[in-house]
Amino acid sequence: MLQLSDRLAIARTDLAIERTLLAYLRTALAMAAGGVALVEVFSSPALVTVGWALIPLGLAVLAVGIARFRRARRVLLSLEASAQAGTPQPP
Repeated sequence: MLQLSDRLAIARTDLAIERTLLAYLRTALAMAAGGVALVEVFSSPALVTVGWALIPLGLAVLAVGIARFRRARRVLLSLEASAQAGTPQPP
């Protein structure tokens, strides 16, 4: 049986995981938007190349963030389930 402090710790951890996902999303959006701005505004081939590179890089950052979010959420839920069942948790 989980104590109140344990449930609150799990809730705080879950919120921290969500904040981290939002940080990844914000970073990915900024990279992609910056890439689009470089492509649309500047005519220098070097800046346009950097802009085109930033767009998929932003998508890659988003994919990494989603993967890490899903993994962290899965681990948290499994630890919560094992704590509720009373089974020993790994260190």
